[in-house]
Amino acid sequence: MSSTDPRRIRTDPTSPADLAEALRATGYLADEGLATAAYLALRMNRPLFCEGEPGTGKTALAQAMAEVLGAELIRLQCHEGIDASQALYDWDFPRQLLHLRALEAAAGVSEDRLDAEAVEASLYDPRFLIARPVLRALQTTPSVLLVDEVDRADDEFEAFLLEVLTEHAVTIPEIGEVRAKHPPLVVLTSNRTREVHDALKRRCLYLWLDHPDLNREIAILRSRLPGLPERLAAQVASAVRKMRQMDLLKPPGVAESLDWAQALQLLGARELDMDAAAASLGAVLKYREDADRVRAQLDAVMA
Repeated sequence: MSSTDPRRIRTDPTSPADLAEALRATGYLADEGLATAAYLALRMNRPLFCEGEPGTGKTALAQAMAEVLGAELIRLQCHEGIDASQALYDWDFPRQLLHLRALEAAAGVSEDRLDAEAVEASLYDPRFLIARPVLRALQTTPSVLLVDEVDRADDEFEAFLLEVLTEHAVTIPEIGEVRAKHPPLVVLTSNRTREVHDALKRRCLYLWLDHPDLNREIAILRSRLPGLPERLAAQVASAVRKMRQMDLLKPPGVAESLDWAQALQLLGARELDMDAAAASLGAVLKYREDADRVRAQLDAVMA
């Protein structure tokens, strides 16, 4: 199915409540504030800047929005040193070289006798263009562009993003301007390892995501893991909340809660007991120091 096939559009939310219901159908449980922010980003055609601790559902929101809209999810994972070329495009040099050799063979002449202008035009043809995430998102309808962990990039990359998000277009010197016919929904996430500049934030709608409260986390567990006993879901959610208050190196997020609950379910547990908890801590804690600290206080965590 092509990226422009209208059958990809699953729903067109008409209100925050409508969007919350559509997100719930994907397994993502959104509160009123989150659903409102996401709905406004969609209707105002503004990027949604999601900030919060790791594991609070920022990336999962972009994935759920793509599913709701029937759109392609295109992810740009930011990292230290990322630059515009890694986000935009590259040229397929090996294929260009093969093309040049084919031209030489067909003409029966050496490279220096070929029409330089014609050769250059054929080399920088869109078929040799490798579209990176930002360019792909501009060319794809519908699409959701997830700019993940933008706080790991530098100021120069932020400025580049700001320009693209403002214009919904990029210029490729050899080809010209590429402008989105229908701008993608853009979701930027930040774990707040550093402050993102105000200029970029001003272009976006802002959403702070906290860990869910106890009842909502229980609901998330039971929604994503059909058949999970209610008592086990409540015990897992309660234990994870206590772990988050223990000053761990990596407090568990919702993803770890889900992994732990699934691991316990696969082990046949109907409720959380000391043996099952100790045996499966690797599903919820990712550092030895954290696991040792929790094991030493397992009674309190499970109380």
